[in-house]
Amino acid sequence: MSLSINNLKPYVPAKNFELSKRFYQALGFAMSDGWGGTADFELNGHAFRLQDYYVQDWANNFMFVIGVNDVEAWHQRALELLNSNTFDGMRIKPPEPLEDWLVLHVTDPSGVLLVFVQAQSVGA
Repeated sequence: MSLSINNLKPYVPAKNFELSKRFYQALGFAMSDGWGGTADFELNGHAFRLQDYYVQDWANNFMFVIGVNDVEAWHQRALELLNSNTFDGMRIKPPEPLEDWLVLHVTDPSGVLLVFVQAQSVGA
């Protein structure tokens, strides 16, 4: 017997549900209604469910690793959101090399860490 899955949708905490919904939409995700105090977000076939539920210790330890082709493009988009002064609690660390990866850390308004990673070719 071969085990497989055809969908995986983590539930992500939101301290301020409306603010977090606006944040993820502004970041580039498409939103659709979830159920029972949730909203679904999708980009390029990858999805998560935002929930109107928050526990600080949990949110501050929750993170996504998001594989991307262009960390700098995501950095520029995140800077636009940060500079808009619209998303209280949002933080960014500049992209940094880590072994064979370029890594960008963005913290959402609830404390959830988004780790954008781009593979770098060897010798680049």
